[in-house]
Amino acid sequence: MTSRTVTLLDVARAAGVSKSTASDALQGSGRVAEATRDRVRAVAEELGYRPNSAARRLRRASTGAVGLHLPATATRLDYYMNLAFGAVERAQEDGLDMVLLAPSGAAGGRIASRVDGLLVIDPEEGDSAVPGLLDAGVPVVTGERYLGPSAGPSAAVVCDNAASLTALLDHVTERGARRPAVLAPSGSSAWATALRATARSWGLAHGVEVALRTVPFAATPAEAEETTRALLTADPAVDAVICAPDGSAPGVLRAAAALGREAGTTGGGGAAAGGPPGNARPAGPGLLVAACVDGPATRGAEPPVTAVDLRPAAYGRACAELLCDILADRAAPDTVRRHAWSLETRVSTGSPG
Repeated sequence: MTSRTVTLLDVARAAGVSKSTASDALQGSGRVAEATRDRVRAVAEELGYRPNSAARRLRRASTGAVGLHLPATATRLDYYMNLAFGAVERAQEDGLDMVLLAPSGAAGGRIASRVDGLLVIDPEEGDSAVPGLLDAGVPVVTGERYLGPSAGPSAAVVCDNAASLTALLDHVTERGARRPAVLAPSGSSAWATALRATARSWGLAHGVEVALRTVPFAATPAEAEETTRALLTADPAVDAVICAPDGSAPGVLRAAAALGREAGTTGGGGAAAGGPPGNARPAGPGLLVAACVDGPATRGAEPPVTAVDLRPAAYGRACAELLCDILADRAAPDTVRRHAWSLETRVSTGSPG
């Protein structure tokens, strides 16, 4: 069928189903068995079927809006608020309103009737709303990949989270740390899963035992402080703590101060390896402190905390831009794009502020 355009009827006949069943299978709508849905999609791909975007828009009137699903803890975290503002700004450039979905979600069919597409940020396997959103019958872009099973195709914007934690571990080691610890987030998001796995694999690759502690995905400074106190009390040899959850690094600094550990130094105190010479050396051992998410809490801490800048507003824009491109047929519905991060070194690791 290479001499003419492949139609939906061609796909239906080749898959041995009705035209309406083929349409439902390809759109992720209707009551279609998963095996049938998979067969129809495989046949469509084999035949090179491409849906007629004009006809699709006629069959389904545009709502002029897209939905945004954030983790339930998002309202507590600066990162997600900046991401949402970036996404809203970019969607408006294409004339689309952004609808913030309730954390509990809703049935995919009801959502699909109100929006043209969906942004699902940091989807967790344990979030009961996510499967329905991913199979709602409208284009979906996830911010980070969904690690659970999904019937429908979804696009994604991803960061190299393994590389960002590796950069932090390499940095504190270069600054003199010999026994690093990581306060990694719990949960089944791609970000949390990558950080926990990277802490272990980095330690194995470098012959260093990384002290790994799991804290809530949106751990508060108080929770980070409690975990750090317990960690440093049980394992005084720890000389660097990398804290993952957004906004919780000040808790690590408070725990260090309470235990007489000066942030930004290693060993017996004083400047970290490579720091300015001639600094007075305090009596107690030092502690390097870093964070996996930059923000006001890390920039405004005393001392300022070395952190990974994930550029959340730009990330939100990138997610919304990919969804806009898919809706306008400028990108395929399974496109994956990458988002860049940067390492901001500060005084908490003995680096110039």
